[in-house]
Amino acid sequence: MPGPRPTDFYSDLALPKQVDVVVIGGGIIGVSAALELAERGVSVLLCEKGQIGAEQSSRNWGWVRLGMRDPREIPLMQAAMEIWGGLDARLGRSTGFVRSGILFAASGRRDAGNLERWARHVDGLQTQARIIEGGEIAACLPGHRKPPRMALLMPQDGRAEPQWAAPAIAEGARERGAQILTACAVRSLDVEAGRITGVYTERGRVACSGVILAGGAWSRLFAGNADISLPQLKVLNTVLRSSPVNGLPDTAYWSDRFAIRRRADGGFTIADGTQNTVDLVPDSFRLATRFLPAFRQEWRSLRFRVSRRWLEEVHYARHWSPSDVTQFELTRILDPEPSQKHIRHAWAAARHAFPALEGAEIMQSWAGMIDVTPDAIPVISDVEQLPGLYIATGFSGHGFGIGPGAGRLIADLATGETPVVDPWEFRLSRFTDGSRIAPDPGY
Repeated sequence: MPGPRPTDFYSDLALPKQVDVVVIGGGIIGVSAALELAERGVSVLLCEKGQIGAEQSSRNWGWVRLGMRDPREIPLMQAAMEIWGGLDARLGRSTGFVRSGILFAASGRRDAGNLERWARHVDGLQTQARIIEGGEIAACLPGHRKPPRMALLMPQDGRAEPQWAAPAIAEGARERGAQILTACAVRSLDVEAGRITGVYTERGRVACSGVILAGGAWSRLFAGNADISLPQLKVLNTVLRSSPVNGLPDTAYWSDRFAIRRRADGGFTIADGTQNTVDLVPDSFRLATRFLPAFRQEWRSLRFRVSRRWLEEVHYARHWSPSDVTQFELTRILDPEPSQKHIRHAWAAARHAFPALEGAEIMQSWAGMIDVTPDAIPVISDVEQLPGLYIATGFSGHGFGIGPGAGRLIADLATGETPVVDPWEFRLSRFTDGSRIAPDPGY
């Protein structure tokens, strides 16, 4: 079954000969960066190999959350939340953003003590975050058969519609002067005297002095062709959507067994609360040492498997010339098969918790490839060895909600403006400067 269909976005037709900045990738990070640049009067071309928002940006859960993030992401997520709050008015379009609240249950690995320890990271930030119990939980979860005894409530968190958001932001960027081409892959960088002078697309060369690489799961492959080491792997997450249901919470809810949030169409997006699939591919072994701390910490939530992806990726070219047809053109949209096991488990757990779902149907299921880094926080950074190149990738399953903030930050770096937050934690050089690299759950 194909993934969710984003709102139709119609490409510009002409490839410009020259712009200030080329953005590679039309997910929520790339379109947010293009919007920020265009509003500042920077001439920008965004090239997307497939369609706007057609990969992970339309396949995620749709959560816009500060809750339970890595503490290093909190300042940027605060900036993103402020942007989300005014985004629909800014664009004149709906992204579906609603501050509906998110509830994180104390169960299993995220016990009450862990929730309390994480909540200390937002003390004084006016998030209204609090640990709740008993009747207050029941009020947030109408229809739950047996609500948890304790939970962390993030009332300012919310949701948006992944199929609407990236196309809406892209349209807003275009209205402000950005040029956006879909079905137009960037093949490689043009470098002279050690710095960016342009890009080669499948339709020809474009001169520019800056490039933002926001290619999601494809970023490592592209960077490698320019001899830039970007430690990034892919993790598969499976999601389903239900038919419309009455009597279920407006508050999004996470537990060990499943996660659920209301959709604008009246149905619910449901996924396994913790489980992800890792396909073993050649990069799994090339990067095994770097990812070992993350694998040790998250091994209970990862299911490793050997699949046909090994055979696919073992044949990927790792270097190519601007005249070569690339893997980006051969795979316009990465549309992996969902895990039927995870669908069954999440659907059964959600129906057991909320009996109202017993009369509902699964209307669609899909999977998406999440771009992950060894410490599970993104790279939002310039590239010291190649002036003019900036990277925004590796959002590790946290990218949709933080996307508008990340777009602003990478635009700040590309234009030399004061960064919206300190970008130090997201620098690419952390992987080579001796820093300790490991995920930080905040507790």
